[in-house]
Amino acid sequence: MKLGMVFEGGANRTVFSCGVMDVFLEENLMPDYFIGVSAGIAYGISYLSKQRGRNLELMEKYMPDKRYMGIRHLLNRKERAYYNTKFVFDEVPNELLPFDYDAFAAYPGEVEAAVTNIHTGKAEYLTVPRGKEMRDIVVASCSLPVLFQPVKIGRRYYLDGGIADSIPYQHALKQGCDKLVVVLTRERGYVKKTERAVRLTDGLYHRYPKIVEALDSRAERYNASMKELIELEKEGKVFVIAPETTFGVGRTETDAVKLRRLYDEGVRIAGEQTEALREYLKG
Repeated sequence: MKLGMVFEGGANRTVFSCGVMDVFLEENLMPDYFIGVSAGIAYGISYLSKQRGRNLELMEKYMPDKRYMGIRHLLNRKERAYYNTKFVFDEVPNELLPFDYDAFAAYPGEVEAAVTNIHTGKAEYLTVPRGKEMRDIVVASCSLPVLFQPVKIGRRYYLDGGIADSIPYQHALKQGCDKLVVVLTRERGYVKKTERAVRLTDGLYHRYPKIVEALDSRAERYNASMKELIELEKEGKVFVIAPETTFGVGRTETDAVKLRRLYDEGVRIAGEQTEALREYLKG
């Protein structure tokens, strides 16, 4: 049996998934294949390195820190990103809250990050390196339009993987996963609407018509994927974990109390579903 896991993004709302990951670590539940989108991979690597509680500490200690994110970073000509990438992806993991690269390197499974090619508007699924060279791929997967600058990898530029494939369960199935666990950051009944910011991104990326098309059609594609995913769940082909509520937590939430409440929701939901998950994996 090949166990796969798919973690949706959602920026700071992905603290729900962090709670789920910590329960999985308590239960010694690890996949053979892991793919994360945006924050799903950024937080997922701490799960794969078995650093239980690391994401919680990051959430409570650093997300409220003004060095972590804010409009001043977006307006800074040297940064031009709402999230302070040097602080978030360099200083925090390499100095302040050390990431265990050796433990991550020892993880025996496959790890991929979903990114969106700005030139084609299509999703690509990149293998995540096991050392500090992972940085650019992880940042690319997290690079939300407007809030981040596109990231160059090789000869191409990339943005957030969720633009082209928010929940890459189809890709995971194609990778040969016999059992698939999908962790969402939105409620099962959530219906995505085209965001107001799409008008801004249409102008911002006018030189890249394919990414504009992908952004314009994202909500429609997301909703179709959610519908199909829930059908697969009913058929017993995938196991879905989703919050019952997100408590109004948005992408850039910095209130540690609100973030902790959503993290605790992840712990609760995952704990309540552990037995059912074990049964699914046996079947």
